[in-house]
Amino acid sequence: MTKPFNTGSRKLSWLLAASLVLTAQAGTGGAEAAGSTASEALTAGTALSASQTASASGITIELDGRPLQTEVAPVLMNGSVLLPIRDVFEALGAKLTWDNSSKTVTATRDQMTLVYRIGDPTAQLNGQTLTLPVPGQITDGYALVPLRFVSEALGSEVAWDGESRRVRITSKFTYETTVTWGVNLRSEPDVSSATVSEELLPAGSKLHVVREARALWLEVRTPDGRSGYVSAKPKYTNYRSDTLADKQADELIAYGKTFEGTPYEFGASPDQTKTFDCSSFVKRVYEDVLSIELPRVSYNQAKEGTEVSLDELRKGDLLFFSARGLDIGHVAIYIGDNQILHTYSKEKGVHIEAFNGQWTKRFVTARRLF
Repeated sequence: MTKPFNTGSRKLSWLLAASLVLTAQAGTGGAEAAGSTASEALTAGTALSASQTASASGITIELDGRPLQTEVAPVLMNGSVLLPIRDVFEALGAKLTWDNSSKTVTATRDQMTLVYRIGDPTAQLNGQTLTLPVPGQITDGYALVPLRFVSEALGSEVAWDGESRRVRITSKFTYETTVTWGVNLRSEPDVSSATVSEELLPAGSKLHVVREARALWLEVRTPDGRSGYVSAKPKYTNYRSDTLADKQADELIAYGKTFEGTPYEFGASPDQTKTFDCSSFVKRVYEDVLSIELPRVSYNQAKEGTEVSLDELRKGDLLFFSARGLDIGHVAIYIGDNQILHTYSKEKGVHIEAFNGQWTKRFVTARRLF
């Protein structure tokens, strides 16, 4: 589960109030008819303190047909259903930041930027004014805003089913990511978890990335409504982000460090890990962690990926150097902080050293592979 916003003195869970009209028969199916939209059912109201709210026992949230588990159980406040905005917005693919000094939240997704300060009657959606049916407010440590926020800000449809006491949120996704190699859709971010379907998602399939679940996994949704996890390795989709690249570089470097001290052997086979030369080491690490298949020798490895300048270096980039009278005869992994991980010496084997001195003089090019 996600963590609530932390305001320093106490944890602030950013909630959104579903200002759904609930009649006296809400518990018996006499509320707003099933399937009615939030825009039809919303009404202004005043948020009360926690001591004046009633538990919304039995009220559930459904996102795209699946139950949405939230950190804070739904509650009723003066005829409104309260839901945790972080869980809902992040499940819809938005990223949230909270400025405690100004009590302002910023939500971003794709080309959308929403900025709202608690207490204001309006918010800014990509520079345009969005009017709230009820101004947001902080009550007993909880920041409250209307559920219409979800519908108008993220383009989702929200409906209240009075008979089942269920809030249904239907998202409108942009399927921005393409499968580039057949990949399994799994129920959990783990290769040992069950597959959601027997067939692979074929190359060319479109996906919406809900979130980066881990360094090597993406939580996704398919156009036919299936949800699950696919490999985040570059081989399988065209999804890229700086945050994912940073996480994957950490995985790559951590794995490479496990071989520190492994003996150097010129011409070592990349099919074993008892010895390495510079290019067999790089080839093995990249393939084991990210399923990136590199040529055997450094000269050919230097033709892969895209070239980057030294002032653009980031963790995981490959550095190539002249050696043994060759224009390119050595390769190393850049691990950040002006350090490189490589092997060339029988005395040192795989080791870390500074990227300076002879290495800056012999440097030829840097390549980025993910």
